[in-house]
Amino acid sequence: MGSYVVSARKYRPETFDTVVGQGHITETLVNEITTDRLAQAFLFCGPRGVGKTTCARILAKEINKNSVPEGYDYSFNIFELDAASNNSVDDIRALTEQVRIPPQTGDYKVYIIDEVHMLSSAAFNAFLKTLEEPPKYAIFILATTEKHKILPTILSRCQVFNFDRIQIPEIIEYLKGIAADQSLEVEEEALHIIAQKADGAMRDALSIFDQMASFGTEGKITYQEVIDNLNILDYDYYFKVVDFFSEGDISNVLVLFDEIQRNGFDGQLFINGLANHFRDLLVAQNASSQQLLEKSKEIAGKYHKQAQAVSASFIINAINILGETDVNYKASRNQRLHVELCLIKLASLQHAIDVTKKKSLG
Repeated sequence: MGSYVVSARKYRPETFDTVVGQGHITETLVNEITTDRLAQAFLFCGPRGVGKTTCARILAKEINKNSVPEGYDYSFNIFELDAASNNSVDDIRALTEQVRIPPQTGDYKVYIIDEVHMLSSAAFNAFLKTLEEPPKYAIFILATTEKHKILPTILSRCQVFNFDRIQIPEIIEYLKGIAADQSLEVEEEALHIIAQKADGAMRDALSIFDQMASFGTEGKITYQEVIDNLNILDYDYYFKVVDFFSEGDISNVLVLFDEIQRNGFDGQLFINGLANHFRDLLVAQNASSQQLLEKSKEIAGKYHKQAQAVSASFIINAINILGETDVNYKASRNQRLHVELCLIKLASLQHAIDVTKKKSLG
């Protein structure tokens, strides 16, 4: 039991070339090291789980690699501070006192301050002088998910790197490699769902993957297991309900929604999922925007087929109706009826569009 290591730690990148989805940043950092043009203060900005702290640790090791013996314990040169819990003036003063001591081995001492936006204003001000004129052996790497909260005076003293959300195809490829390493058989669509649920964060994707690996049976992770375990509505529900809307079939729409409710899904979750489905249909209609449809080939094919069966005006009106329903959902006293009225409007929408067209032509 004690030997198990979660994937987010086990597969944490150790070199710049293994970092996923941040090539524009890793390439710049490698060039700075090789050309000896290294800044003394960096600010890594971006959403959670995209590799900010990982890149900071790799950078800290790389700049000392040539000046320490093989197998050296880099912990003597790398100091990490969590600003969320160490955000006072005294904490920063203790840090600046430590900065004065040069490294015993290696060329640099690297200070990684995570969630730096949590520092108090007084702590930021106490840190300014050290950040502006640090000793030549000191490198500061600040990491934050909320760049807008950093004082302009701090920003002006740092080289700023903006980390991107990791794209779904990149997450999927990385998870495939981990699945192969663990001898797990994973359905392609299951990986798509995990990657979408992660919302651009590799750490979240790895946590979900571990959860699914524990839930899966006989070394296999299936699409059905993923949607069951993560409480996600199957795509088929959305395809069915849009077909019913196109046919003006109010009865079957309400029966299908009843089934969704009996399966334990929240009405607002369904409304939001349906709005996203219409968004994907709109994207699938135009060749220039189809690259925004981040689905597996099989599911993308279904979107392309259904997108041809509905008009752009139908989709746009449907999204507007769903948006209004979502906004007013919490305030409604009868939320089920609120959603049902929305579905009745959508099932009547195509008829209303047709009538309007006839009037304009007549």
